[in-house]
Amino acid sequence: MATTDTYVGIDLSKTHLDLAVHAMGEPWRVPYETAGIKQVITQLLAVAPTLIVLEATGGLEARLVSALAAAQLPVAVVNPRQVRAFAHAAGILAKTDRLDAQVLAHFAAAMQPTPRPRPDAATQQLSAILTRRQQVVDMLTAETNRLHQQTHPALRKRVRTHITWLTQELKRTEKELAQLIQQNPAWRVQDDLLQSAKGVGPVLSHTMLAEVPELGRLNRKQMAALIGVAPLNHDSGKHRGRRRIWGGRARVRAVLYMGALSATKWNPVIKAFYERLLKAGKEKKVALTACMRKLLTILNAMIQQQTKWQDISINTH
Repeated sequence: MATTDTYVGIDLSKTHLDLAVHAMGEPWRVPYETAGIKQVITQLLAVAPTLIVLEATGGLEARLVSALAAAQLPVAVVNPRQVRAFAHAAGILAKTDRLDAQVLAHFAAAMQPTPRPRPDAATQQLSAILTRRQQVVDMLTAETNRLHQQTHPALRKRVRTHITWLTQELKRTEKELAQLIQQNPAWRVQDDLLQSAKGVGPVLSHTMLAEVPELGRLNRKQMAALIGVAPLNHDSGKHRGRRRIWGGRARVRAVLYMGALSATKWNPVIKAFYERLLKAGKEKKVALTACMRKLLTILNAMIQQQTKWQDISINTH
């Protein structure tokens, strides 16, 4: 194998990893376990790849990504939809694990996505607790809906008991998040800055700290594209389609949506901006997306300037 311009694709499953090098040889498979990961690291260090690409799989990839990054190997985690669209564009309609690895290697060579910096142990812990919090919130919502639908007295009692336990678990999880932030001096400062903005509560602030290490390091356009709140054109000839947001970091975008929604009521800057857009004839959903983008831009500037909300001075238009 060549040691320059080598692009590797890795397809993951719960039990194994399929690896392929772009335009070189056949894919190979190893078990997705400690011994298999060590084998992969050894083989890739010998290859010295330019870039390794794998898909986001709801957290299944975290163990492998952490090991690759710890070995100083350049790795990028990409959206599966992008890879599937790329495969279709290349005329590859079939789908197997080995073929997917080859597609990922081809995608790496053609698109060359930027490797994401490896989060440190504390950031990984913060992200894991945030994930747990969202799981508990989802279960609470589901159980609350079931309680409304359940008519059997004994079963209603059991659902209520589970709701009580989940409520306590949510409180424990949020307490862990707060303690983790307080134990980290840098996070404590950033959290204080972010929550100085009305509409930004602990959940949005903690999510930004855990999931957006680039905050304060990119310009407003780059940040909007990274999170997925930049409007994308859908034009053809004389037709001018509706602009849409696409891609980005879905979990951050979902939390940012709730923050922007709150800000349209309680934050005077975002509220005035939102009302001005509605008065200009914008749909509520379009106006709220613009508020998400504006809020993100200001939060990014606050971290750049290390300045609280009331002291911020930046052109966000």
